[in-house]
Amino acid sequence: MKYQDNITDIALLQPDYFGFIFYENSSRFFDGIIPQLPENIKKVGVFVNASIEEIVEKVEHYALDLVQLHGEETPEFCEELKRCIRKSIRNENTETPAFTGILKVFSIKDHFNFEQLTPYESVCDYYLFDTKGQLPGGNGYTFNWEVLKNYPSTKPYFLSGGIGLEEVNNINEFLRKQESQFCHAIDVNSKFEIEPGLKNITILKEFKNRIKPNLTGFKNL
Repeated sequence: MKYQDNITDIALLQPDYFGFIFYENSSRFFDGIIPQLPENIKKVGVFVNASIEEIVEKVEHYALDLVQLHGEETPEFCEELKRCIRKSIRNENTETPAFTGILKVFSIKDHFNFEQLTPYESVCDYYLFDTKGQLPGGNGYTFNWEVLKNYPSTKPYFLSGGIGLEEVNNINEFLRKQESQFCHAIDVNSKFEIEPGLKNITILKEFKNRIKPNLTGFKNL
């Protein structure tokens, strides 16, 4: 999300998550003001190889609920980041801290070595699987979801990568399969945009209504 009026409009659809990209090379880079949101909509800050100091500052400033790491962040980085964020929250004497965890991104095409997840099991709270491409995110096409048959974890994950209205039937079919049992949310982005960061509420509403019976989480970036 990027534009205040659009944020307010899309909030009417009651997605579980809003994503705000704090990666300056992105056309969706966010540096504005987040309007007041319903308490049930969690704010996700998206970062690519940012410093711990920068991420902590954004978590404090925007009261972010989740931090999405879309770069080459190591397990050690994730552990230290979580420690620093929690320390910052305690120092602020926040009675109900918004921050709930770290969402680590892994990119997939036709194959994926799930052993890569093992070092992150104890330091991340969610995974996000998107399509491997030249850029970190926003490549506009899906990966082979059959790969997730080999998902070895019980950690909830976000399904991402080029998801649009044309994938509704495939999503509904996927959500009935065993490999979807830990699918926590569907991450949608570029295929619902009028321009980068500006979402089309009409097609988002149609998308949500058509998959709602099968969905436990709906994330809009």
